[in-house]
Amino acid sequence: MIQSPIKNRIQSVFIPVRDIDEAKKWYSEILDIQDGEVQFGHLFVAEMEGADLILDTMPKWRDEEGKVAPLNVPIIQFGTDDIYASYAFMKEKGVELVTEVEHGHFFVFKDPDGNMMMVSKC
Repeated sequence: MIQSPIKNRIQSVFIPVRDIDEAKKWYSEILDIQDGEVQFGHLFVAEMEGADLILDTMPKWRDEEGKVAPLNVPIIQFGTDDIYASYAFMKEKGVELVTEVEHGHFFVFKDPDGNMMMVSKC
């Protein structure tokens, strides 16, 4: 059997955004990301523990109307040690909360571009 040359590790996760500068500012505040430069005019790599987060206006993947559909299911999960403090923080920041804290373990929110994500207790 041939062994796969692809590593069983997620290196980066892409999030489609409309405005790279606004998205960079929002995610920096929410996730305490240190400043960095926008690359190629359309993407920002946020170095994080684990996989890097890449905010991208995705010019290559836009439809005929120039739009990229937001992530409409929570496929990205951020960790927290205190789910209730995290929920209160997001609420205080005016983040659109899709759910309350469920089962004392997680909640779902939307970023300003409508991408749905989750925060879960580690």
